[in-house]
This record gives sequence, structure tokens and C-alpha cells, in this order.
Amino acid sequence: MLKLKTEAPEETIELGERLGEVLNSGDIICLQGDLGAGKTYLAKGILKGLGVEREITSPTYTLVNEYQGRLPAYHIDLYRVSDYKELYDIGFEEYLYGEGVTIIEWPDKAGSLMPDNYLNIIIKGHDNTRTIKVIPQANKYISLVTELKKNVDFSFR
Repeated sequence: MLKLKTEAPEETIELGERLGEVLNSGDIICLQGDLGAGKTYLAKGILKGLGVEREITSPTYTLVNEYQGRLPAYHIDLYRVSDYKELYDIGFEEYLYGEGVTIIEWPDKAGSLMPDNYLNIIIKGHDNTRTIKVIPQANKYISLVTELKKNVDFSFR
């Protein structure tokens, strides 16, 4: 586990960029935290780190935004999903097991459709200060967290 602290939305975005730079095809990132915790800021940074150059917006109402950077990227926001069965309609499993990077906000709403292997990120805080825990849920993500540690400015800690 890696525990970090950011003091401004820009730092949360920058942390996301560093993470995006070390992600690989097929990686799944789950972002958890209360409303306003900074999940979307972190997602924006991850997408920037993947080389996405167009405007990045929250998929709260569309459920999924697709982007192209050095890899395809899918930003999924499940906040408005009332039943995980709705996810079949959007092809949720195709996003999870495709060639791109999948970022999921509110992953608990996916129920049994969630895979066992992903990088879990828990964000807590209010105002501008956030505590961010990066927890690998599979061996492949342990090496990713090790790589992220090398890539992160230690002023985040």
C-alpha cells in the first residue's frame, strides 16, 4: 500500500498524471471516496498521464467517456447506477477486459461484475487536503505501485 497526501486539486491531478504514466493495457483503476473527495480530479490526471489531449469531463450522466491517448482509456462513473444489471447495457465487461485502461468511480455499484484484479484507490478529505491510499488487489499491481513510488515527487507523502 502507498499512502499519499495532496494539498490542492492541482496536486491530486499531478499525482494522477504520474499514475497514468505507468499504466499498461488492461489495467483497471477503482476510485473510491465520498462525493467531493477528488475522484474526478485524480481520474483527469490519470487520463492526462495516458496522453489524452482533449477536454476531460466527468461521465456522471453518460456513465462512460472514452478517450484515446497512448492507450485507449475508459472513464466510468457508476454513481447513478441503481442496479448492476444496467451495466450489461453499456458493455461494462467489454471495457474491463479490453485493450485499454479502465478507470471506475463508485466501483461498489458494479456488484459481482467487478473483477478480482484491480488497483484500488481510496480518497478521503475535504476542502483541498486529501489522503490517498493506493492498494494493489493483485500481484501485477504490486509492481505498478512500486513503479509509481519511483515516479511520484515525495512532497506528496
